[in-house]
Amino acid sequence: MPPSAEPPSSGQLDEIRLTGLRATAYHGVFEHERRDGQLFVLDVTVRLPLAPASATDDLDRTVHYGELAEQVVAAVESDPVDLIETVAERVAGVALSFPAVREVVVTVHKPNAPISVPFDDVSVTIVRSRS
Repeated sequence: MPPSAEPPSSGQLDEIRLTGLRATAYHGVFEHERRDGQLFVLDVTVRLPLAPASATDDLDRTVHYGELAEQVVAAVESDPVDLIETVAERVAGVALSFPAVREVVVTVHKPNAPISVPFDDVSVTIVRSRS
C-alpha cells in the first residue's frame, strides 16, 4: 500500500460531530424557566481513533452516533439545574461513557435565554478528556 493510502495510526484522534441536537428542558435560575421550560441546542464532538473501526467495519470500535444523540438529549431533559455549565458537564460525562471516546467538546446553546437586549445566542463550550 502506498504511504498516502495507509490508515492513520490508532493513536490519532478523529472526530464524530453531532450538531444542532434539540431538547426541551427546565434549566435556569429563574422560576419561569423552571416552570415553562425552553429549547436547548447541543453540539457534541467526540474525538476518538476511527482507524480501527474503518479497518474492520466494526461498529463496536467506534461510537453509535444515534445512541449518543439519544443519550445526550435524555441527559439534557432530565433533572433541572441552574446553569448551562452544569448541563455541559453532564453531556460530557455521557459522551465519555462510550469506551472509544478519548475527548469530547460540548457546546450548550440557550437561544431563548432571559437577556434584556437583542441577541442571537448564548452558549457555553467545554472540552473534557478521559483521565
